[in-house]
Amino acid sequence: MLVELRIQNFAIIDHLELEFKDGLTIFTGETGAGKSIIIDAVETLLGGRADSTLIRSGTSSALVEGTFLISDRLIGQVEEILNREELDLEGKYINLSREFKLEGRNTARINGRLVNLALFKEIGDLLIDLHGQSEHLSLHRVQNHLELLDRFAEIDLEQTDYRESYDLLLKIRKQLKTLRASEKDKADRVELLKFQVAEINAANLEIGEDAQLLEERTRLSNAENLAAHASKALDSLDDADEVEMVSAVDKLGEVVQALTSLSNIDETQNELAEEVVGIFDDLNELAIKIRRYLAEVEFNPERLEEVEERLGLIGDFKRKYGETIEKIIVSGEQAAAEVEKITNAKEKIIELEGEEIEVLGKLSLKALVLSEKRHDTAERLTGLVEIELQDLRMEKARFGVDFKVTEDDAGIEIKGKRFKFDLNGYEEIEFLVEPNPGEGLKPLVKIASGGETSRLMLALKNVLAIADKTPTLIFDEIDQGIGGRVGSVVGHKLWNLARGHQVLCITHLAQLAGYGEQHYRVSKNIEKERTITKVDPLSGEDRLMELAQMLGDVSAGTLQSASEIMQSVNDVVGN
Repeated sequence: MLVELRIQNFAIIDHLELEFKDGLTIFTGETGAGKSIIIDAVETLLGGRADSTLIRSGTSSALVEGTFLISDRLIGQVEEILNREELDLEGKYINLSREFKLEGRNTARINGRLVNLALFKEIGDLLIDLHGQSEHLSLHRVQNHLELLDRFAEIDLEQTDYRESYDLLLKIRKQLKTLRASEKDKADRVELLKFQVAEINAANLEIGEDAQLLEERTRLSNAENLAAHASKALDSLDDADEVEMVSAVDKLGEVVQALTSLSNIDETQNELAEEVVGIFDDLNELAIKIRRYLAEVEFNPERLEEVEERLGLIGDFKRKYGETIEKIIVSGEQAAAEVEKITNAKEKIIELEGEEIEVLGKLSLKALVLSEKRHDTAERLTGLVEIELQDLRMEKARFGVDFKVTEDDAGIEIKGKRFKFDLNGYEEIEFLVEPNPGEGLKPLVKIASGGETSRLMLALKNVLAIADKTPTLIFDEIDQGIGGRVGSVVGHKLWNLARGHQVLCITHLAQLAGYGEQHYRVSKNIEKERTITKVDPLSGEDRLMELAQMLGDVSAGTLQSASEIMQSVNDVVGN
């Protein structure tokens, strides 16, 4: 519900802060005092027009800000919308603000964060319904009619059951679409895939092969240099053949002999002799390894060419199928799997077509159940709304629910015919009204705004109160064209509606205003040669005086009548 409303530099409103409670809140005041300006300000919180013409003369910007307490039944929906934009809900409260400046720039914020106007409006539409001359009316959105009717009919289980079959049908049809598309160009696709599989298989690639080939190519390309370096190392180590040269092994052999003789004399140096023998053995082992390596090094142009060709093939495959040999092998496996899938597509299509027929049959039965319950509920709703309209001095008004269907060869079969269908069934729902006899039932969305429409909305809201999740309802000009007796009826209905909603109402009728649980008087004053709107809370004697003034000049008679109105309200609602 709307907890706080702050308005600054908006038309003739200088600065205004209002706090609201749940229940029924009444605004009264003379024509032109600024009641409608407050409604205009609220409209900006619903994404309505916010331009420089609304800025108070002599100021550069205007601000409208509202704080809302989110009900438990709406909190999930609000969080889902905010999460899309990575916004958070602060506990159970949300703050909406619009600021607009003379140069034409205006901003919308949710909880202090700048947002686009579409998101701002989406949130605002969830929180407030404004009835009267406003465009922001949930019942004026045809897509809401079916939702309201379904909630009033309490068919959640049937709807869930239908939607499960609907989702399954969409899944089957998506698979069929994919398979039929692949079937259409199957021949070319299969030929390409088979070529890819054969090419990859014929290559007989092994994981890690490319790294090994690169090493081998390096050795083959540098065979002469490698052999020269290895030979030099071996000559120095063990194969010196020049008279003046002595190999490292020979020199170390002399060391071994000398230290061995030494240890035979001085046994304390046995460890030293053993250490040099170990070094001598390691040096011999090193010489053996170098000889083995030298034997493997070969200058082989033919093998080098083979390695280059193999690396070239692997490079081509990497460009075509993947960056690594692992990915190339996986590509081949995927191509083989797709060949099998396409090859078996015809059999799968036949199988899925059978499933489609079966699910369509079930969907038809479930859609028919929804339709029958909706039609039964529509009759009940029509009767209840028309009773409400009679109470509101619209005795001749009629209400109806229009069900539209569209034939479609690909649709679901209902009583021998096929109809277009969607997530909600095969019928489109729209509320119809006939405010005056002889005009005929017409779409609710085309009914003119004003008091007549507000009363119609009040009748619908009273009947659909349980189904309607919008927490705050605002009624403007609802008393247009009605007298005091009917005003009392309207007031009682608004009070009843406020048991499940927060209701704000602007009225000129004392009989209606008497039902308010919170009462504000809107007045226009001149301060420092400037016109400003002032809003004062009323209670006790102040409220009694306001009701008396609404009945005429304040006198003993009007004060008595105002007192009787308050007593009558107390008798009706039990306050």
